[in-house]
Amino acid sequence: MTDHTAERELAAEQAFVDRVHRQLEHAGRAAQQLAREGHDRGRLGHEGGLVERDAMVFQAAKRIAQLDAAHEGLVFGRLDLRPDVDGEPRYIGRIGLRDANRDSLLVDWRAPAAAVFYQATAAEPRDVVRRRVLRSQGTRVLSIEDELLDAEGNADDLPIVGEGALMAQLSRARDRTMHSIVATIQAEQDRAIRAPSKGVTSISGGPGVGKTVVALHRAAYLLYTDRRRYETGGVLVVGPSGVFMRYIERVLPSLGETAVALRSLGEVVDGLRATRHDEPAVAAVKGSARMTELMRRVARQQAPGSPREFRIFWYDNTILLDRGLLGRVRRQLMSGGRRNRQQSRVVGALLDAMWRQVRSPRGRDRGRVAFDDDLRGTDEFLEFADAWWPVLTATEVLGWLRDPELLARVGEGLVDEEEQRLLLKSWDAAGPRPDRPDLAIDDVPLVDELRYALGDPPAAQVEERGGPEGVSERMRELLTASDREYAGGTGWRPPTYSIDDDGFAHVLIDEAQDLSPMQWRMVGRRGRAASWTIVGDPAQSVWPVPAEAAEARAEALAGKAEHAFHLSTNYRNSAEIYAYAADYARRVGLDADLPTAVRSTGVEPREVAVPTGPDGPDLEAVVREAVGDVAGRVAGTVGIVVPVARRAEVGAWLASWPEHAEATAGPADDARVVVLTGLDTKGLEFDGVVVVRPQEIEDESATGRATLYVVLTRATQLLTVVG
Repeated sequence: MTDHTAERELAAEQAFVDRVHRQLEHAGRAAQQLAREGHDRGRLGHEGGLVERDAMVFQAAKRIAQLDAAHEGLVFGRLDLRPDVDGEPRYIGRIGLRDANRDSLLVDWRAPAAAVFYQATAAEPRDVVRRRVLRSQGTRVLSIEDELLDAEGNADDLPIVGEGALMAQLSRARDRTMHSIVATIQAEQDRAIRAPSKGVTSISGGPGVGKTVVALHRAAYLLYTDRRRYETGGVLVVGPSGVFMRYIERVLPSLGETAVALRSLGEVVDGLRATRHDEPAVAAVKGSARMTELMRRVARQQAPGSPREFRIFWYDNTILLDRGLLGRVRRQLMSGGRRNRQQSRVVGALLDAMWRQVRSPRGRDRGRVAFDDDLRGTDEFLEFADAWWPVLTATEVLGWLRDPELLARVGEGLVDEEEQRLLLKSWDAAGPRPDRPDLAIDDVPLVDELRYALGDPPAAQVEERGGPEGVSERMRELLTASDREYAGGTGWRPPTYSIDDDGFAHVLIDEAQDLSPMQWRMVGRRGRAASWTIVGDPAQSVWPVPAEAAEARAEALAGKAEHAFHLSTNYRNSAEIYAYAADYARRVGLDADLPTAVRSTGVEPREVAVPTGPDGPDLEAVVREAVGDVAGRVAGTVGIVVPVARRAEVGAWLASWPEHAEATAGPADDARVVVLTGLDTKGLEFDGVVVVRPQEIEDESATGRATLYVVLTRATQLLTVVG
């Protein structure tokens, strides 16, 4: 292939891409006009006009968001089919577009007509002669990569340009966000993406096989195939950490989809956001299925500080609600359903118990109606009822467990003394206010368990309190369709904080092998009527009791058919890096799924010893040298992975290194060089990785070997191990 031919082909593709972008601009202007017309309809002032306005604005906002998201790499594929099948090339893009005559200009990658772009192979070309991938930046086509799939069918002698799109993509430098693979989806990945929508689709495989990005493309595919169902019910994507969620947040918008809630495990519950991890020993207790019963017990306790008796004199009768009688009334109310939902029955139940103590003739003659009216008009009684049966929030009740005596009482037979000590230490470190603690990620499922045990507070109290984060229901009602459409990121549905509104139409859970039983219960509540996509690799699990987690997973998915897909090709790591990681997995006895790495760089991982000087190992100097070497040899991101206990120390070293000023020049999410713990690296990838003190990472927890295996599989180009 001559340079002249390549330039000619590139120019031809640029002309087509320019045409598509002109049509995109025309479509954008049409959507803006629709939005203006919708707002004009709202000025009619009557209910019908407002409803029509909101519908028009919603549709316009959705289309504008879709068009805005699609600019980058809008056209990425071309299919040249056998002349007897279709004489015109078929262009594949992130969204579908029609020209001014309503003829198809660009085929949406999710459409059935685009499926062959991913499924055709040289062994089974499916009428495809040439498959071409276009790599663009903005509106400019940078390069083209061709594959000749049917040499015999190449009657028109189509030119073949480039060296293969997949390998070119794999060699590109990484930045701090995941990108779509829509142009380079492979056949085994495409089968998982287009799996049946009902039931559970599980995607497994070792590191680097693309499980996460395939699952995200599946979410986009489902929205395309049944938009009404999935936009109305919502799609929830759950990942292990905030770092991970920020890493993947651009994938779905780049595919034209914004109607998706992206939440880390610390954000699954509306109104809560937890970012810190508990120590592994504490997390193991909080995540255990035993905590279900512990939360049930504490939700039934009398509120600390509430009155223990009430005495009043009424028409010759001394009426006493003592501890025993109040206990019987409490059990009666609890038998009727969730605690907060019994609020409207409290006064009546107390009055029943009090009326039975009326014995005097004067009192009996006045009758029950007069008795109820008198007591309901007495501030003293009403204040007692409110104090005895207060409206409770889940975080408030979790705060009760800071009391060692209460924890020992409700935890009897569930948590031993050492586990109680660990829990108390964790909750004492959570801040001075039990009702608004600094929650750990492992506390969030406990709060959710209590939400369901307590039930929703009555609406009036919710509005008075302003919800878990001080947001009133009245303020939430001001969100419009266009507000939701542009919300992006953390979720498009306005939170209501009601357990009745927790359900979604589809739930996608990534790094599922790490979920504790309590986290499975929390996520399961969001997907009782949903279809699911579950992504994971058991060998990378950091949950110490797999059988307990498997039981909770089965309970969450009960009654749903499962479609299993296994991905077997490692596209992330070089063959040299993955051979090093796989050797470690075999050596320490991990039952690891070892995929085949398809790309070789010829660069072996580097091990660096830490020399011991007069004052001990000079770790800082060695880490400085290692990071400088890696950062100087790769153009993209560098991850420095450290034991939890060393994160602050190594972070301070990084901040003081002038030669790595780019790491701290902007927000942490945009830094090229970052310091992370082993758990933080879940689901991420970097061009270069420096692992500091691997033995300490391994020793941090009972599942430290699995964590270190994950760490060793994060690098695409260079891996250096210090220690």
